[in-house]
Amino acid sequence: MERITLIQHLRRRQNMAEGATGEFTSLMMEIMVGAKFVSLEVNNAGLGENILGLTGRVNIQGEEVQKLDEYANEIFIKLLGNSGLICAITSEELDKPVIIPPDQAGKYVFTMDPLDGSSNIDVNVSIGTIFSIYRKQSPGKEVTDEDLLQKGSQQVASGYILYGSSTMFVYTSGEGVHGFTLDPSLGEFFLSHGDIKIPQSGTTYSINEGNIETWEEPQKSLVDYMKETDKETQRPYKLRYIGTLVSDFHRTLLKGGIFMYPGDQKNPRGKLRYAFEAAPLAFIVEQAGGKATDGQTNIQEIKPSEIHQRTPLFIGSSREVDLASKFLKT
Repeated sequence: MERITLIQHLRRRQNMAEGATGEFTSLMMEIMVGAKFVSLEVNNAGLGENILGLTGRVNIQGEEVQKLDEYANEIFIKLLGNSGLICAITSEELDKPVIIPPDQAGKYVFTMDPLDGSSNIDVNVSIGTIFSIYRKQSPGKEVTDEDLLQKGSQQVASGYILYGSSTMFVYTSGEGVHGFTLDPSLGEFFLSHGDIKIPQSGTTYSINEGNIETWEEPQKSLVDYMKETDKETQRPYKLRYIGTLVSDFHRTLLKGGIFMYPGDQKNPRGKLRYAFEAAPLAFIVEQAGGKATDGQTNIQEIKPSEIHQRTPLFIGSSREVDLASKFLKT
């Protein structure tokens, strides 16, 4: 069986694309290099000095920043900011976008959650990087809100890197979803999950039931329905919840079901970030044959009004997302 590396895969796609310049391939290769740096640090987190723990800084979300959060953020900004391919970078860890000087800028906008699930670092639970790529929309060299606040449907590509029992790089550029696993002995990502398709229905749901007292009634009714016994509709569903979005999503993508992070009485708009988490994962799941909604609207069709905008998220198999929408529609 032929072993295809991520670089080979990207170059083959480039050769098949009419008018391709190679810039997208180069950008993805920079992300891949960043993934290797972060993977190495994550795998050594229990051994290295000054790797685990808090920095003492609080990010724009009001969350305490882990040292590995900061490390991942800096690695990707350094690699991509110096690539000549990016005009702006937005990050969950930064209040404001990083604007690249015009003489060093390219045509892409890069958004990222540099280390999703970082609160789980010190207990050895899978964590990950989530990223998204857009094209600059506004004319001229200045970066504007037109460039920074785009709908999810305008993404050129999105993906995530999962740092777990193995390190995986999963991405889509609008032509299916492909997963690559890092061979640490060779330092190469090899294709391990070609053309991923999410099952049209699943048997699990994923949600933090510790928040149940703050849920609105439609959300409570939805989960109650999923817990009921009914053989005809394959209920009850089984609860599976890791507490790291990228890990819960990865399981859902491969095995089906639904991940839910609803709005509630404390956080009416939910807690997940549209640009850094919801939109990139929505692009992936749709390319794999699934769906993503905020309970009312397709995630991909939402036009954000601010960089750190939050959103509820219901994502996964078509049947379960349709079911959630039926309960939540107002």
